[in-house]
Parts: sequence; C-alpha cells; structure tokens
Amino acid sequence: MIDIHSHILPGLDDGAKDLTESLALLTMAQADGITHMVATPHIHLGRFNNAASHIYDDLAKLKQAAHDANINIQLAVAAEVRLDVELMTLVMSKKLPFIGNVNGANYVLLELPHSHVPQGFDKFINWLAKQNIKTIIPHPERNRDIQAKPFYIERLKQLGCEFQLTASSIEGEWGEQAQTISVDMLKNGLVTYVASDAHSVKRRPPILSKAKRIVTELIGADSAHALFVTNPLNLTATLFNE
Repeated sequence: MIDIHSHILPGLDDGAKDLTESLALLTMAQADGITHMVATPHIHLGRFNNAASHIYDDLAKLKQAAHDANINIQLAVAAEVRLDVELMTLVMSKKLPFIGNVNGANYVLLELPHSHVPQGFDKFINWLAKQNIKTIIPHPERNRDIQAKPFYIERLKQLGCEFQLTASSIEGEWGEQAQTISVDMLKNGLVTYVASDAHSVKRRPPILSKAKRIVTELIGADSAHALFVTNPLNLTATLFNE
C-alpha cells in the first residue's frame, strides 16, 4: 500500500515529535504492509512555516535513519498546505512542494480549515488551475461545513478537485458523520485516495489495512486496490523517482 499523507518528519508540526517516534511510525507502517510513504508536513502560514528546502533536508536525515534501522519503506516528501491566499507568493516563486505531477500537471494537497469551507475557496482553486496546479482535498469528511452541507463535495468536484479520505474515518474513529460521508463518497465513486494522515503511534497511527478491508467489502477488491495502491503510486511516481 502507498500512504500519500503522513506527518512522520520529526519536530516540524503536530506529528512525530522526534526521530525515535518517526522510526516507530515507520516500523508500524511497514508491519501493516505499507511499502511507500510520503511525508507531508503542514505548511500553515503563521503556525507551521515549513519551507520546502528545510523539509527536503529533513527527509534525507530520516531516510538515513530508516536505513540504519533496517526499515525498507520508500520515502518521499511533499506537504499538506493550508488554504491561504498568501500561498500565491509560494506558487509564483516556485517554492510550493507538490505531491505529484501527472500528465504535466502539478498536484497539491490543499487542506481546508477543520471548522469551515472558507469564502473564496472556489476562486483560489480556479487560480491554482490556471497555474497548472490540480487540487487534492485531504479528509473532506472531517470538515464541519461539509458535514453540515455535503453539497460542498459536489462543488469541489465541479472545480476539478480530487479527494483523499482518512483511513480511520472509514473505520468510524472520527465519529458517525465522518464515517457516513466517507461511505457515501466511496459508494458514489468520489474518492481517489485513502491515506493514514498519521500523526502518532497512538493518536493516529499509520495503519491502512483495516480501512482497505472495509473498502473492499463496500466497493470491491479492484476498486479498493486503486484507492490504496494504483492511484497513489501513479500520483507520486515522480517523487519516488527523484
């Protein structure tokens, strides 16, 4: 399985606190059958001001530590980017870490605030599209506005967005509303990726196998394989080949 969303780089955000925890997360992921992981530290201007150059350096250190610990997961890095109009500056200066490039288009993991869908979100996503940047919305099922008004999903789809569900939402760990939205999106073919959004060994572990079993029961083995393996690998192939 390919995990495209994880907070495994140590000390950069609200994920792994130190290298020991990073290696514990990687060990757990490997035992679960995850073969590739993309570290996606938050870029949340004003809170987590992580720069692309810095996270690439941190990835190199984690790769070496994983190798020394006999952990064989393939590692790459991108970012989970909080929607903010000031991101335009990062885009124009070519300092925004992309999670993939498919058919010549760059892809960004664009996080909405957990509490709401911001005004002007559609204009910003359209602006990104004009820069040849396609948007993946992580964990839409956990957004409170979307939970109250699921039509936002259709609007985001109309804007060309793809969606990534959190594995633990499918399992019911984020409550009934998040689980219901996840199941509905899966059954309606609206999901392109499922990822762990791993933050810690206990609070949000890097486990995908449980969710994959549930998804297989819901929509079949072939469709589940696409969400956990084929689509994520196609998206991130350029990252892992760098």
